[in-house]
Amino acid sequence: MACKRRRAGTQKPDAYPIDGSGMAPYLARFLEDSAAKGLAPRTVEIRDRMLHRFIHWCRERSLDRPQDVTRPILERYRRHLYHHRKADGEVLSFATQQQRLLPVKAFFKWLARESYILSNPASEMELPRVHRKLPKHILTAEEVERILAQTGLHGELGLRDRAILETLYSTGIRRSELVHLRLYDVDTRNGTLMVRQGKGQKDRMVPLGARAGRWIDRYTEEVRPSLVVEPDEGWLFVHESGEPFAKNRLTDLVKKYIEKAGVAKPGACHIFRHTMATLMLDAGADIRHIQAILGHSQLSTTEIYTQVSIQKLKAVHALTHPANRASAPD
Repeated sequence: MACKRRRAGTQKPDAYPIDGSGMAPYLARFLEDSAAKGLAPRTVEIRDRMLHRFIHWCRERSLDRPQDVTRPILERYRRHLYHHRKADGEVLSFATQQQRLLPVKAFFKWLARESYILSNPASEMELPRVHRKLPKHILTAEEVERILAQTGLHGELGLRDRAILETLYSTGIRRSELVHLRLYDVDTRNGTLMVRQGKGQKDRMVPLGARAGRWIDRYTEEVRPSLVVEPDEGWLFVHESGEPFAKNRLTDLVKKYIEKAGVAKPGACHIFRHTMATLMLDAGADIRHIQAILGHSQLSTTEIYTQVSIQKLKAVHALTHPANRASAPD
């Protein structure tokens, strides 16, 4: 499986080596405790990587013990992230700065709770505010149909690909959630799909449209048996190699069909998630129903789609309101 290229300016965790002295033992215990409390492996990995960066920064300034880190020191680190430039000269986004600071806050909270330090110097450290951005690109219903139609040119694999695209469009599930689907997660008869261990390690059941269900049935009956390699581990969508899809392969597959349809909008799997939510809101769906389908823990995350949807209302307003159609102002 090919590894993804890292973005310019990022470095592997081992680019910031720390020995077994100083803060390293505390970090090891903190990560062990994080895993023991059931945090997702991805979360533990991020904490490890971000705290390696922080400890390396501290050691460059002869700050070798947790007790050496004060509130002003943490403020210096926060400003360091704000002024930092990547190898390509770009600044760190506020989201990236926040991602690097959250583990630091969690680490010092844990150190104080475990009585390794007398007080928590990060307790009042303010995180950069991250403004939620509107999805840049949404497909129209007509564009979606053009993309889906492209699969008909690719034989049996096209049938599998149509089932994949229909599933993304119908359910709005994430790329990582789709590649982890197993046969027993989909009930085409009752029109449901179970996402297991989605974002935040949460399970959720979402509706599966009848059309998507029919394409999944066709794929599992006509194509999947010839792709799967024994022993069959039950993955729903199988690559030509007989393995479940890697996320980058799925991205390349979806992007290929978007380009072949002549749709000049960047994106791949996630554009179907944005599209599903926006088009359903345009058609009158309740935002809380969209929240449940997408698996958002906070309604505020889902509300971003209402801002996309309002663009359509504004366009209609501009075209039809009498004051907007007046030839001259009063």
